[in-house]
Amino acid sequence: MGSQDDLKSASALASYNVLLQVMFRLLTFFLNAFTLRFVSKELIGVVNVRLMLLYTTLVFLSREAFRRACLSGEGVGRNWRQVINLLWFTLPLGCLWGALLVCVWWWLLKAPDPEAVPHYVPAVGFFCLAGLMELLAEPLWVLAHAHMLVRLKVVAESLAMIAKCLVTVVMVVSAPDWGLYIFSAAQCVYAGFLLLCYIIYFLQFLGSEEAKKKSFPLDHVSQLLPTRMNGQPLINWKLATLTWSFFKQSFLKQILTEGERYVMTFLNVLNFGDQGVYDIVNNLGSMVARFLFLPIEESFYVFFAKVLERGQDVRQQKQEEVSIASNVLECLLKLVLLIGLIITAFGYSYSYLALDMYGGELLSSGTGPSLLRCYSFYVLLLAINGVTECFVFAAMSKEEVDRYNLVMLGLSASFLLLSYWLTWLFGGMGFILANCCNMGLRIMHSLIYIHCYFQHSVHTPLSGLHPHPALLIALMMSFVLTGFSERMLCCDSGWLLRLAHITIGAVCLLGVVIIAFLTETRLVQFIRTQLLPKYSKKDT
Repeated sequence: MGSQDDLKSASALASYNVLLQVMFRLLTFFLNAFTLRFVSKELIGVVNVRLMLLYTTLVFLSREAFRRACLSGEGVGRNWRQVINLLWFTLPLGCLWGALLVCVWWWLLKAPDPEAVPHYVPAVGFFCLAGLMELLAEPLWVLAHAHMLVRLKVVAESLAMIAKCLVTVVMVVSAPDWGLYIFSAAQCVYAGFLLLCYIIYFLQFLGSEEAKKKSFPLDHVSQLLPTRMNGQPLINWKLATLTWSFFKQSFLKQILTEGERYVMTFLNVLNFGDQGVYDIVNNLGSMVARFLFLPIEESFYVFFAKVLERGQDVRQQKQEEVSIASNVLECLLKLVLLIGLIITAFGYSYSYLALDMYGGELLSSGTGPSLLRCYSFYVLLLAINGVTECFVFAAMSKEEVDRYNLVMLGLSASFLLLSYWLTWLFGGMGFILANCCNMGLRIMHSLIYIHCYFQHSVHTPLSGLHPHPALLIALMMSFVLTGFSERMLCCDSGWLLRLAHITIGAVCLLGVVIIAFLTETRLVQFIRTQLLPKYSKKDT
């Protein structure tokens, strides 16, 4: 594969991932709105904060380092039998993490009131079991991701999410007294469907004409299992060393990513009801970041890792590929910056209305609107950090990754202390303020690295962080107009005035999009040729 082919594949993967995450978030959005009518906010807090923290911690710490290493330039093109042998270590590692985390969740953390939230102890075990089931699909996931089998991921995760939603809805309506058993069953169904879809696909794919056409490195199901090869090591030790470096980094990254949940869970700064409200607001605020920015980060990490030689000076690499990587990075930065600025400009004036429409007075009263307004600025930082770190992690050498682990360690410690202090001062908003501080520091580190990386070349990808002045003026005018509209029209004077407020926002947004289309021509061309699926198909 050449760099242009890698770019097209990564762009297609990003497009499909975005569509997939849109569906996920919409389903979760409506599912939460539905379940709020049937279960207590305390139950939502236990499920979405404590139990999902157990699940994400187990899965992330068991597989993230293996994914990063095996999808980097060190893993692609290697002996895939050795790569698969290495990937199977995710399961025993997951069992170790699962045993440790279950003990902590059972005996060290304060259990919720069994009257308000029944069946806590078995629910912890079921969520751990669901995480281990998902880890069984890890070798198949990496194979599919490395060889750009993008439709497989879309279909598998779509079916799994639909099954989870159906189980949740049916059980919430028919047996609301089952409490945590409802969400435990739904999570196990999700993991089981995901694993089943990958198994069925590879049973049919291996040895087929399509596999031969794609030059797939395996041709029999038995090669998906760990096996010893004659005259060769069981695993690629260079890849294993890189995995260890990423493992130390993933541990710290998990603390940064889920830091507020760890503080809520271990330090009890909010009760379960407040945790539930905060988590719902947090999910609303991060919806765009998760379904748009995260797929772009994951997909273009694969692209940068394939195009660039890890740890090599920019002058020692193929200049054509460096140029492509620089142009892609510049366009991605401009794209996510524009989206983040739009969310920041419009989020302030529509936070109260969004929460009131979604959850009624339960969410729109109290600190809910203030939380969401603050989150709209945090989304801007998330947007920039995702793309910059995606490039940095793909370009860093092993030694640089190890050094960055020390930076992450300092950030993790400061984040936990800052979260506790700011939450004590400002309540739930303290979590968002602490995240903003840490995200700002991570962005500064990445920008410095990118600047130093390209300083001996003619490329300036960081110019993507400088939008056109006309676009900034349009965003500032939209911020003022929608703020005035909210004060005059929203939100206690009936639906007619609410619709007028929404209409004003829509007109302002349309104006911003038109100005962006006229001023950011390179970005428009990049989106048309690389990110939109129909144009990607034409190019391929």
